Amino acid sequence: MNFAITGVAGYIAPRHLKAIKETGNTLVAATDPHDSVGIMDRYFFDTSFFREFERFDRHIENRRRGPEEGRVNYVSICSPNYLHDAHIRFALRIGADAICEKPLVINPWNAEALAELEAESGNRIYTVLQLRLHPAVIALKETFAASPGTTKHKISLHYITSRGKWYLYSWKGNAEQSGGLVTNIGIHFFDMLLWIFGAVQESVVHVSDPMRTSGHLELERAKVDWSLSICGDDLPPDAVERGLSTFRSIQVDGEEVEFSTGFTDLHTRVYEEILAGRGYGISDAMPAVQLVHDIRNNAPR
Repeated sequence: MNFAITGVAGYIAPRHLKAIKETGNTLVAATDPHDSVGIMDRYFFDTSFFREFERFDRHIENRRRGPEEGRVNYVSICSPNYLHDAHIRFALRIGADAICEKPLVINPWNAEALAELEAESGNRIYTVLQLRLHPAVIALKETFAASPGTTKHKISLHYITSRGKWYLYSWKGNAEQSGGLVTNIGIHFFDMLLWIFGAVQESVVHVSDPMRTSGHLELERAKVDWSLSICGDDLPPDAVERGLSTFRSIQVDGEEVEFSTGFTDLHTRVYEEILAGRGYGISDAMPAVQLVHDIRNNAPR
């Protein structure tokens, strides 16, 4: 299959490049306004690269009008969050399926419009929900998803991933472009919780600022206390002593869930599932998209 990619100079793009390569496919075109894209040489040497999206668009359109074997089958979208909607539309317009990084969209109503376009085009929109393929998460789902009784499990989720001053000056620190911490950093964890423990019954926000946020969720089968932070000062002492810049803790009924390994190859697994026709789509992404939108718009209390 022929792939194209947007946002190839970004943080998450190397995982997509690796996944395209490891699934035996070809990257024929890439775009990013920044040209620090030497990472592509680890995987592909013959990829056409464009700093201007308009030239990238023209190149892909020429391919669409050319021989069948040169057409783009998939567009991998690794661009900033606020561009996901537009780049998904681009993929459908040129007759390709879209594989979009999280979040699929920032606002729920954008997904509704995309669903209509997907139906009209006959092409698919896939989203990257890689935690659903993590062995520890699969084990949790098997253990708790169908647990009997009315007692709710007690969940504690804390994620600290230190970021420098640059973060707040980039698009990631602009809530209108990234969706804020709950969207840019936390959406995979919220998707995981909803997937395992059921729909949201209540959501309360305790803290909400550009560097840290926290709250409480009532789900069908769980009560969740959660916090997210990009502030290194929030790291626990043992993490600091070990020289770690990231701390991740998920406890279920007081028992720690092991999440220290198993993350590196998940994007390749996502691509394998998509290529086999089993990828996650718009309806799968929507519960978490709606939840983070609501959290973002709830006043702390």
